[in-house]
Amino acid sequence: MHKRILYAGAAVVTLLAGCQTSKPAPSAAVASTTATGPVVETLGTYPVPANEFAYVYRKNNSSAPDYGTRQSVTDYLDLYTNFRLKVLEAEQRGLDTTQAFKRELEGYRQQLAQPYLTEKSVTDQLVREAYDRMSQEVNASHILVRVAPDATPQDTLAAYQKITKLRQQAQAGEDFGQLARANSEDPSAKENGGKLGYFTAMQMVYPFESVAYKTPVGQVSQPVRTRFGYHLIKVNDKRAAQGEIKVAHLMIRMNANAPKADSITAKKKIDELYSRLKKGENWDKLVAQFSEDAGSAANGGELPPFGTGRMIPSFEESAFKLQKPGDLSAPVQTPYGWHVIRLIEKQPLAKFADLEAGLKSKVAKDSRSELNKAAFLKRVRQEDKFAEVPAAKTYVFSKADTALVAGRYKYVAPAAAMKAPAKNAVTDNSALFTINGKPYTVKEFLTFAQQNQRPRTGAQPSFAMQQLYDQYVEQSLTDYEKNSLDTKYEDYRMLVKEYRDGILLFQLMDEKVWSKAIEDTVGLKKYFAANQSKYQWDQRVQGTVVSAASPALLARAQKELKAGRTPVTKNVPKAIAVRPGGTIQTKIGGIALDGLLKEMLQDTLSRVTLTGRVKKGEKASLAGARADSVASYLRRRGGISARRISKTVAKAPAAESQVQVAVVSANPAAIESELNEQNPLSVQISQRIFQKGDNKVMDELMGKGPGTYNVQKDGRYYAATIDKVLPAGPKTLAEARGQATSDYQTYLEKEWIAQMRAARPVQVNEAEVNKLITK
Repeated sequence: MHKRILYAGAAVVTLLAGCQTSKPAPSAAVASTTATGPVVETLGTYPVPANEFAYVYRKNNSSAPDYGTRQSVTDYLDLYTNFRLKVLEAEQRGLDTTQAFKRELEGYRQQLAQPYLTEKSVTDQLVREAYDRMSQEVNASHILVRVAPDATPQDTLAAYQKITKLRQQAQAGEDFGQLARANSEDPSAKENGGKLGYFTAMQMVYPFESVAYKTPVGQVSQPVRTRFGYHLIKVNDKRAAQGEIKVAHLMIRMNANAPKADSITAKKKIDELYSRLKKGENWDKLVAQFSEDAGSAANGGELPPFGTGRMIPSFEESAFKLQKPGDLSAPVQTPYGWHVIRLIEKQPLAKFADLEAGLKSKVAKDSRSELNKAAFLKRVRQEDKFAEVPAAKTYVFSKADTALVAGRYKYVAPAAAMKAPAKNAVTDNSALFTINGKPYTVKEFLTFAQQNQRPRTGAQPSFAMQQLYDQYVEQSLTDYEKNSLDTKYEDYRMLVKEYRDGILLFQLMDEKVWSKAIEDTVGLKKYFAANQSKYQWDQRVQGTVVSAASPALLARAQKELKAGRTPVTKNVPKAIAVRPGGTIQTKIGGIALDGLLKEMLQDTLSRVTLTGRVKKGEKASLAGARADSVASYLRRRGGISARRISKTVAKAPAAESQVQVAVVSANPAAIESELNEQNPLSVQISQRIFQKGDNKVMDELMGKGPGTYNVQKDGRYYAATIDKVLPAGPKTLAEARGQATSDYQTYLEKEWIAQMRAARPVQVNEAEVNKLITK
C-alpha cells in the first residue's frame, strides 16, 4: 500500500545540442514563399518554413533578456541552420527509414501524446484536492478482502458480503486488530494487525485515501473498492502535517551485504564521529573530511527538504524526532550505511504554486488518473461523434457463448453468401459503431475479442462480451484521438518533429563526431600535436601528505612510512600446518594459505617471512622444506615474486609441523589500518602527484622545494613531504586525452558544418527575419 520514495529525477532531451555558431552565408535572392507559406531561408534547394523557425525561436528564447533583438534572432537562426543541415544529411543517408529509428520515434510519440489524452480541468481539481489533503496526516488500520478489478458479479458479491460481515463485527465492538489478523488478506496484517501508520496524500491508492480522509477518528468506514479488493478502514488518529524537514547528514557507507569486519569498522567510524560532534567539534569540518556521501559532503552534508513517507523510514523517523536547529541524532542505520543527522530547519507545507508541477506529474501516474481517463473518454465520445449501431451490438452479443467464458472463443468469418443479405440485415462487415463517421466493423471487434479474451471462471457469456466490448470502445476512441493529435494541436506536432529530428541528429553526430574522435587515433594525434600549447601542466609535486589527530600519531605514521615494514595481521594466518612431506595439512591449512595469497595479491607492496618449525625429534632440514613448499605455492598459484618472500628456520622445536607467517607492508593503507585500530579517524595518508586543488595542505606548499613540512590546520597535524617538483610543461596525449578528445570533437564538427554549408549554400530571407525583431 505504501509508496516509499527516496529521490526521483527526470531526463530532458536537448535537441539543439552540439550546434556550433558560425557566420551565416551572405544573403542572396531567395524564394520567399513555398506552397505552405513564407520561408525564412533556403539551404541549397531546401526551404525552411518561416512559421517553423518562429515557433522554435519563441519557445526556446522568449524568457531571455535579449529576446527579440536582431543579435538574438540572427544568432539563433545560425544555430538552427546548423541543426537543420545535420538533419538533412541524416535524411539524405536514409537514417529515418531504419526500423530502429521508427521504433524509437514511436516510443517518444506515445510519451508525448499522454498530456493530450487527459482532461486538464479534472487534473487541476485533483491536484488542488491532493494539496489540500497534504496539510493533514492520517493514521489508519485496514482489513482487505481481495477481489480482482474485473471480477465476475458473483465473485464481487461474495467479497462484498464478506467485508460487510466483518464491518458488522467491528461495529459490534470486536477488536479491529484481531479481526485484521484473522481475516485480512493483506499479508502484513498477521504481524501488524492491519496498522498502516501515518500517511498523507499521494501515498495510498486514491479511493482508499479519499475514504480515509473522510472517515472520522475512531470510526470504521463503509467498504471501499480499490484495485486490490474491498477494504474496511479504521481511522486511529489525524494530525496536522509535519511539513517538510531540512537536514544535513554525515554518512559512512556500508553495503547491506558487507562482511562482518567491514560492518564493525563502519560502526566504529560513525560512533567516533558522533562522539566528537557531541563534544563540540565543527560539523562542516568533519563532514568535509569524513562523510562518504560525495553528493552532499562539499555542502555540509545538506539534503533536499522532505516530508512524511519520502525517505527511508529509519532515516525519516530519526530526523523528525529532532526539535531544534543544530540537534543531532544518534547514529542511525539505513540500507546505505550509517548516518548522523543534524536538523537545519523545519518547514511548513510549501505554497501551492511551488508544488503544483510536481503534483501534476504524480497525479498522472497515480490511481487518480482513472477519474481523468473516464472524463477524457466522456469528452471524446461527444467531440468525435461516437455512435453505436444497436442492431449490430445485439448481433455481436449473440455470439457470446461458454467458449468465450473459457477463453477459447474462435472467430470464423462467414463464407460468401449465395445471395445478397436482406436489406438492413447485420453482417460481419456491418458497422458496430462509428467515430466521426469512420466505421468499426463487427468483424474487427470479433477478431479483437478472440485476441484479447481470457478465462473468466463463473462469469456469464454476456458479462465476458461486455468487458471486451468496453475495452474495444475505449481503445478505439483513444487510438482515434492519438491519430488526430497532429492536426488538432500545433504544440504536439512541433514537439514530435523536434524529437524526430533530435534522434536523427544524435545518430549522425555519433558517427561523424563523437565516435569518430575516439576511433580516429591518427587524426587525434595530429590535432594534439598542432595544438600542443593548449595542453600544459601547471607546477606539480610528487610526494606524501600524512594527516593525524595528534603529534604522537603523526610521528608514528612517519616512522612506519620510512621503515616500510608495517605488520599486517588482518586476513593473514599466524601459521600454516604442513605435513612432513611438504603438502598442506587439512582443509583448514589450505584455507589459511589461500587467505595469505589473497592478501598478497591485493597488496602488491607486502612481503612475507615464512618460518619453518619442526616437531621435536625431527630433522631441522624438514623445517626448511616446509617453508619451501609454502613459498612454492605462493609463486606457482599467485605469481608472487621471490623477492617478496623470505624463508627462515626456527631453532626451537614446535608441538606441530607448521610454517609461521609474518607479513609486513610499505602500503600506506596498511599503516592506516594499524594506526586506526582504536580510532578509525586517527591517520590518513595520501601518496601521489599533486596539482593545485588536489590537497589544501599541499596547495600552500606549491613553490617550495623537496623536503618535509609540518603544518597544523583545522585541528589536525600534517606532515607533507615533497619528493620531487615537477615543473610546468606540456602534457602527453595520454595525460590530456579526455580534454583533447573533446576539443577534437569540436574541431570535427566545425569542419563538418563548413562542408555542409558549402554543399547547401545558405540564403536568408531578411524580410521574414525582420518580422521577429521586436526590440
